[in-house]
Amino acid sequence: MLIQTARTALRYFQPEDFDDLHEILSDPLVMEQTEPPYDEARTRAFLNDFCVARKRALAVVRRGQGKVIGYALCSDRLEPGVYELGWIFNKAYWRQGLAYESMHALIDYLFTQANAHKVFAEAVDEIKSVPLMKKLGMKHEGTQQEHTRDNTGAWRDLHFYGLLREDYRDSKRL
Repeated sequence: MLIQTARTALRYFQPEDFDDLHEILSDPLVMEQTEPPYDEARTRAFLNDFCVARKRALAVVRRGQGKVIGYALCSDRLEPGVYELGWIFNKAYWRQGLAYESMHALIDYLFTQANAHKVFAEAVDEIKSVPLMKKLGMKHEGTQQEHTRDNTGAWRDLHFYGLLREDYRDSKRL
């Protein structure tokens, strides 16, 4: 395990995680604010390439169950030291604080162990994702108006939030 919290563990994905990941990515409600639900072929390709081979995401596992309950994007592919974060959780585990707990631990790990300069996230979801970004200590860096289409084809604003290492350090001194 890379990171452990009281209720979750974050680790690299394995090919054996297919069923749990597909349960998440194929659910229309879960994927409502991201992209269309995945079929089995797309989940398998995504798991094998992006998650396993390139290690651009982490599996969030419910401790004590061993079940993958979430997907955590964690990628510095655009600029070393700048990590893009994202999260998608199985709806059976919503509203339990598990996304906050897991992502908070991931941010802590990135700043204290991986020498991150910055973490950032983007979302169209103003109901669940934006409040979580704020709770994680991220600051609003901008909104691109009607920048992307949602699953219904409607134009949506894209909200950007980020957290710099110095702001993270300052928050830990309080």
